[in-house]
Amino acid sequence: MTSKPIPRCPVHTSDQKTSFGSNHQPDVELQQDVWHLRTYAAVKQVLRDSEHVRQGATTDNVLVTRLRPAVIFQDGEDHREQRTAIARYFTPKTVHEKHHAFIDLLTERLIVRLQRAGQADLSALSMELSVEVAARVVGLTDSLKPGMDRRIDALLSGSGDSLGEKRVGTLARLRSAVTQSKSLLRMSDFYRVDVRPAIQARRKRPQEDVISHLLSKGYNDLEILVECLTYATAGMVTTREFIGVAAWHLLEQDELRAQYLAGDRPERHRILHEILRLEPVASTLWRKAVEDVTIEQGAQTHHIPAGARMILDIRTANADASVIGDEPLTLCPHRALPSGVQGQALSFGDGAHRCPGAFLAIHESDVFLHRLLSLPLRMVGTPELTFNALLMSYELRGFIVHVAE
Repeated sequence: MTSKPIPRCPVHTSDQKTSFGSNHQPDVELQQDVWHLRTYAAVKQVLRDSEHVRQGATTDNVLVTRLRPAVIFQDGEDHREQRTAIARYFTPKTVHEKHHAFIDLLTERLIVRLQRAGQADLSALSMELSVEVAARVVGLTDSLKPGMDRRIDALLSGSGDSLGEKRVGTLARLRSAVTQSKSLLRMSDFYRVDVRPAIQARRKRPQEDVISHLLSKGYNDLEILVECLTYATAGMVTTREFIGVAAWHLLEQDELRAQYLAGDRPERHRILHEILRLEPVASTLWRKAVEDVTIEQGAQTHHIPAGARMILDIRTANADASVIGDEPLTLCPHRALPSGVQGQALSFGDGAHRCPGAFLAIHESDVFLHRLLSLPLRMVGTPELTFNALLMSYELRGFIVHVAE
């Protein structure tokens, strides 16, 4: 019995579709008062250093400082206990036994809608998929009306100014106040229509989901709202964008698409992991040193003092040729990686805050994409690519796909 030959990697300068700015920057540098880390080893070291490093994302926000912090902002023993408690909702066993059939049915419903219409915006279809799947895990299943995907999209997509833009003057302050007021109204609508009904239902009848767990730990309504927003940001929106960028690659590369459709589940996941390595949705992570941190980078030693903020550049770390190998910006699912380096590199993070929903995100993306790409599908134009400065991630919009007759 002969083994199947491993497909060769294409030789391209770059297959990356979502790059913003140049990758040719120092590996570790201090810009003003923020340290920028861009190598795989340095980023991984910081992500795994729970003794000297803490989360650094918007910790001055009132929703973080005045309430019990959401799991994404926790560290230490509180975080370990919370992660251990919620991990059971995201295991491969739970996903297969409790959620796979639902994902299958939802996928078929969306595909039938696409076939009947002849074309659709893939960014809207993928948002509906990711919201409904994550909502089932979280417990947001008692909404007063449909359209949770649109409410969450309005809350999070395109939030904030473009990267690096600064507004000044009275008009700018007025525009900022109007924007904040709109955000509060949208958040209030999300709470009233989606979150509060779910809380009320689970107070009467707890279920095996995140909201029921939070209620058992004494979380109040506002704290649960913050948790739901966390899952919306870290789970729903990110999966939506990944499905879009994966479809973009697979629709434009016939050989890769054929390889994906013909592959078994591990082979398909390998391809999706490589796309995610190349196109990490969460391209930047913030951390703060609570004690001095020492980074050894080549022949240089960098001493990051306690209190310093750090920006971890996931996109550049994922393209570190010393770890990823030759042509790190080429999409190559069968590249040989060193022991301990996963196919998606650091796109799901690492250490204590590694994404708990990693398997669920890849599984639901695979179920949907495998069914979608079996259709005689073509792209209508090129998706609009923008950058969401609040979420530090790319966004794909206007991704029109057409089904041939």
